[in-house]
Amino acid sequence: MTTPIMNNSYAIILCGGSGTRLWPLSRTLRPKQLLALNGEPTLLQQTAQRLTQHIAPANLYTVTHQDHKFEVKGQLAEIYPQDLAQLVANVLAEPCAKNTLPAIAWATYQIYQKNADALIGVFASDHAIDNEPAFLQAWQTAELMAEQDYLVLLGIKPDEPATGYGYIKPKQALSLNNALPVYQVAQFVEKPNLAKAQQFVSEGYLWNSGMFVFKASTFMKMLAQYQPEIHRLICAINADNVAETYEKLPSLSMDYGLAEVLAQQAEKIAVVPVDMAWSDLGSWDSIYARHEKDADNNVNHGDVVNVDTHNSLIWTETGLVATLGLNNVVVIQTADATLICDKNRAEDIKLLVEKVKTIKPALTEIHQTVYRPWGSYTVLEERANFKIKRIVVNPGAKLSMQMHKHRAEHWVVVSGIATISNNEIEYTLQENQSTYIPKTHKHRLANNTNLPLSIIEVQCGEYVGEDDIVRFDDHYGRLTNQ
Repeated sequence: MTTPIMNNSYAIILCGGSGTRLWPLSRTLRPKQLLALNGEPTLLQQTAQRLTQHIAPANLYTVTHQDHKFEVKGQLAEIYPQDLAQLVANVLAEPCAKNTLPAIAWATYQIYQKNADALIGVFASDHAIDNEPAFLQAWQTAELMAEQDYLVLLGIKPDEPATGYGYIKPKQALSLNNALPVYQVAQFVEKPNLAKAQQFVSEGYLWNSGMFVFKASTFMKMLAQYQPEIHRLICAINADNVAETYEKLPSLSMDYGLAEVLAQQAEKIAVVPVDMAWSDLGSWDSIYARHEKDADNNVNHGDVVNVDTHNSLIWTETGLVATLGLNNVVVIQTADATLICDKNRAEDIKLLVEKVKTIKPALTEIHQTVYRPWGSYTVLEERANFKIKRIVVNPGAKLSMQMHKHRAEHWVVVSGIATISNNEIEYTLQENQSTYIPKTHKHRLANNTNLPLSIIEVQCGEYVGEDDIVRFDDHYGRLTNQ
């Protein structure tokens, strides 16, 4: 199916959440939407590419957390380098998480100020959709309803009585000339137990995908009517007060704060049923379901050797995983943490993560490899008075001009050419050359070439924490935050 690029159509990608149930691969500072879990592009990049089959990249808005904004901007820049300036401007970074309704309202208000009649679709950044033509047709049908001032959802036709999703009960069909049938929404139902889920499927209920389509002006009127405090605060946000104003917003989901209210009031809220091979990729069990299996019904990722292992997901990001005599298990290995669990308990991993957080909180927050707007660093070893890192600087990128009070640093160039500022003296180092940065020296590392730069950094001092940093100049606006 070929879909036209519509100048009046916009999309909002919600790029928040921590993806706890996909630990240890998904962590707070690099959650599942920023990972490649079902293909080479990340889930965020796949979502953006899907949406820009129908909208112009300049009409794509993304709402993320402050901690993820540089990674989000970088990933979008990789796939749309020609639209970089506009895409970066359209990335809204929440200073604190306030659930989906404030996030949607903030992005919608930005669009509304430009085009009150804009037709806006809201989509999660971490969903997988195999049948994209069906998705695009449902989106365009929803836009036809949005033109009539309806708030429209895309409802997924269930293929099983799933207990991990909320459900939508449709009622009478709406008599509009649409490509697909559209129904008034009768009721929203929270995640049911298995017996209720089986009943819902037999009665024609739909999974709630969390995808919405509406006209900008319609949404703002509904928000003003049913959530006036959110409306007031969103309209008051500007570049100077965003942190303090956003903090005052109530934490409400789009479903609870607006959609369910409309359904209860029998207002103009509709659902388009669609079968598009959809998954929210919310657990390791859902990852298993979507990947190709071997002869023993295993999904293997990375360097894996199995003997008499069946019906299992074996995923390694580093090193070999060898299994013997296992059945129906999930094994996930990263550089610093390994998960082993019964596949039937994959939905409960968040309980395990809570326990890990009390013992080793860093293992739920960050990976050994940490991504920054200029590239990445990997912690190779760390003790009380030293830390060893591998630092990769992207072509044309540079770190901030900075200083450390408690540590000195030794740098060895592994590959590429480093341009170094060390107490206002600038010089270059090539492969197998090294330098020393004493504590309290103002310094900067830059890559002025078109090839990646890789160095090994050895930090020595009485304290080697990441917060021992004073920035004097930063290309990425991080003078106060790491």
